[in-house]
Amino acid sequence: MGKPFFPVALSLLFVVALLDRQPALADCRSFADLIVNGGYAVGDPQGRIVTSCNENKPFIPASIIKIPLALAAFDILGPDFRFSTELYVDRQNNLYIKGDGDPFLVSEEVELILDRLVEKGIQVINSIFIDNSAVNLDRQAPGAGTSNNPYDVPVTAVAVNFNTVNFRVHDSGRIESAESQTPTLPIMHELGKGLPPGEYRINICGGKCSAEQQSARYTAELFRALQRRKKISGDGSWEIGKVPARANLVHTHRNSRTLAQVVQAFLKYSNNFIANQVYLRCGAEVHGVPATWEKAGRAVNTSLGRLLGPQTAARIHMEEGAGLSRENRITASAVLETLVKFKPHAGLLPRKKNDGLKSGTLEGVYNYAGYLNDDSPFVILLNQKENTRDRALERLSKQSGID
Repeated sequence: MGKPFFPVALSLLFVVALLDRQPALADCRSFADLIVNGGYAVGDPQGRIVTSCNENKPFIPASIIKIPLALAAFDILGPDFRFSTELYVDRQNNLYIKGDGDPFLVSEEVELILDRLVEKGIQVINSIFIDNSAVNLDRQAPGAGTSNNPYDVPVTAVAVNFNTVNFRVHDSGRIESAESQTPTLPIMHELGKGLPPGEYRINICGGKCSAEQQSARYTAELFRALQRRKKISGDGSWEIGKVPARANLVHTHRNSRTLAQVVQAFLKYSNNFIANQVYLRCGAEVHGVPATWEKAGRAVNTSLGRLLGPQTAARIHMEEGAGLSRENRITASAVLETLVKFKPHAGLLPRKKNDGLKSGTLEGVYNYAGYLNDDSPFVILLNQKENTRDRALERLSKQSGID
């Protein structure tokens, strides 16, 4: 009687599986001097993996997470979507500003708003009310700190100039706006007090601060100062409050920038504030206002499941959309599949030499993702002490025959 078939078959399967794994193991070994804890993957222009290491192991993505966010935002909102701000006026000539999280409500846009109000017959603005009801957050972005740095700014339904203040401190101690389009505001004097001479762009809410209060104050001060610059009369206090039934909608301002332009900005400058405003808006678009972190996560995950398939979407975990949270996770294979779908928008990525790529950086996190100059998608995910991503990218390019 012959030997049983099954043990032999299982042994053969084991050998085949081992042989199948050897290229990946060899790829890991060839980067052992650069990668202590990390992985990478390079695909052909169609996204099929050409070479990889730890491609299915999850790592902290940092700002690499902005690429799947952008993909989902285009799916949910559309590249031509524009954020809007509603302006109401009551019988006492009080102005109500109701936002939907516009990340580009900058001084130039506020000037446009005031010009439209004048065209519609508004000659007096008394008290200013900020309606933040479109966003309801139980906490600020997971992973955000409390520093003065712009990357830690809070997100709110109504925010101007990215919730940052740009001012100059002179040798005499005098403080003035560092932007011609933005008047010198009281908040600048407060935040700049005691700082040495120089130019600053700082978080409006560094340290302990009520984000909603500080953001509303900044918005009201900017509107008031530009109101005076436009020779619109009136004066009064500012408050946070919902638009009352007695107020009339006089203008809906649609931002000058499309979502495609907004996405390009948060990819190029890796702006966390812009990214999370878009992330929250995705949630509100799908699940209704007020926007919350939970709604945003559900909306983006569902979109990625539809675009990439549920298995790939399961390898992307977002606590927020900017990459601040160290609880975010992604695999190299999931990034590669995202890049294949993102290819029509590849021109929105910043460029490094001939490569279009996005970097992602936190303490102990050094990542790259994008396209080599032959359009091959690639990703490098390093969660380690030493930053070797540039050398890893150079080696990947040479191995792929691209200089």
